[in-house]
Amino acid sequence: MVQPFIVNLVFGISCEGVFTDQYEEQLRLVFSENEQTAIDTAKQLATEITCDFTDRVGRTIGWKFIAVKDIMPVELNNGSLIHSSIKETEPIGMI
Repeated sequence: MVQPFIVNLVFGISCEGVFTDQYEEQLRLVFSENEQTAIDTAKQLATEITCDFTDRVGRTIGWKFIAVKDIMPVELNNGSLIHSSIKETEPIGMI
């Protein structure tokens, strides 16, 4: 039976002649029979969308797949939790 998985893909971004140390994380929905085939499908998808392109000033930008960071099965029901994130901030002042 096919089931849905959320996969977290990590891509490295490089810029010709400039050290960027940039990364992009994407959450993608993958339908698969099991976790291993979901990982394989996610890797294939990530490899297909990896690319190099030229920016507006003529530099080559590299966008390369690095890894599947995480995978989790999900339930696709109305109101299902897909993503949650807690951010801590430092107070800027006290009254």
